[in-house]
Amino acid sequence: MTWKAEIDPGRCMASGMCAGIAPDLFVLDEEHARPRHEEVPEEERVLDAADSCPALAITIRDGATTVGPRP
Repeated sequence: MTWKAEIDPGRCMASGMCAGIAPDLFVLDEEHARPRHEEVPEEERVLDAADSCPALAITIRDGATTVGPRP
């Protein structure tokens, strides 16, 4: 199963936290981070990356349900 990862470029401050936690799933470009692929595996580290984003720019969805960041 997979989730969908989105990063809001208007909120992303390029801290690199997501790429540090899951470098095979997120990459830091010149100005913003981005998911390497739109679909990401249903793994704890995906949620950890979303939770760790200081700008709360990462959203992880399971269909229409938002699963990350966690409250």
